[in-house]
Amino acid sequence: MMAAELLVGLGTACALVAAAAAARPSLVPALFVFGDSLIDNGNNNNLASLAKANYFPYGIDFATGPTGRFSNGYTIVDELVITMSDAICISTDYLFPGAKGSVLRLYKYVDCTVQYTSTIRSNCKVGRIPFNQQIQNFETTVEQIAGAVGPEAAAAMVARSILFVGLGSNDYLNNYLMPNYNTRRQYNPRQFADLLAQQYAAQLTRLYNAGARKFVVAGVGSMGCIPSVLAQSLESRCSPEVDELVLPFNANVRAMLDGLNAGLPGARLVYLDNYAVFKAIHADPAAYGFSVVDRGCCGIGRNSGQVTCLPFMPPCDDRQRYVFWDAFHPTAAVNVLIARQAFDGGADVVSPINVRRLASL
Repeated sequence: MMAAELLVGLGTACALVAAAAAARPSLVPALFVFGDSLIDNGNNNNLASLAKANYFPYGIDFATGPTGRFSNGYTIVDELVITMSDAICISTDYLFPGAKGSVLRLYKYVDCTVQYTSTIRSNCKVGRIPFNQQIQNFETTVEQIAGAVGPEAAAAMVARSILFVGLGSNDYLNNYLMPNYNTRRQYNPRQFADLLAQQYAAQLTRLYNAGARKFVVAGVGSMGCIPSVLAQSLESRCSPEVDELVLPFNANVRAMLDGLNAGLPGARLVYLDNYAVFKAIHADPAAYGFSVVDRGCCGIGRNSGQVTCLPFMPPCDDRQRYVFWDAFHPTAAVNVLIARQAFDGGADVVSPINVRRLASL
């Protein structure tokens, strides 16, 4: 079976980000997060994996230092949580002893974010929990909440909450584009995108059947100019071919969400166009406050993209000016920009409505 993110997952564990003593109530009861290392908050730390980010300089600009976030600071989800609530977020891994019990306490007393995210490197031995297992963890969490507050209250809370889903990058970077996989010989880009979308629709429907009604689904961002791809070219050139591979997937996701909005009563599924945001930044980086787009802030080799950021390796000084933190992941500055556009942006970035509007429904 293919080791693709949407087909068999590549997920890790579930983690909690608990809101503490907010000055104002959150816009939604909870934010459930499914995704990959772009939004991982440290879920991979307790798995047998070499793909780690729980050491300096990862987290160098995060309030608590390294946590397992694959960036220098905030992820997209961190900024969304802060935007939707004045809460200060702390994270507790789902696999940590006692975490499952704390789920019930959190939902009885405070708002929180529950993360079911994935992290993987194709050349590492990794522990993984498939996306389907992430969904099962969500179903278990809903059952736990129902046991604590009753089925009706739990159903109402889950229906008013938002699910953030960001998957697909690893299907290309760590599968379709890898020479040690035969995926590219089995499927042309359109066939592969169709296969992923078919599975994706079924998985989102399963989340709906578990009680979810509000979704933010992120497309795959532009990957043709990430440092790891640039480093594969002696001239450090972007690869339009890589971007052209993911365009059918993103188009399928948008069409799939339209179909689910029409076919699932009460569902509100929003598409976040990460690809458009990255392309806009690359077209005019200065307009967004960036000046370095062709290398990572921390890494080794051409474009700081041949080997990712190593423990205690000195990063760049002016991280706010860099688009990429390491070989694969954006800086916190980019994450914050995407989150703010998701929350308040127009239809060119987030459609059919933005997250602020979704939260108010």
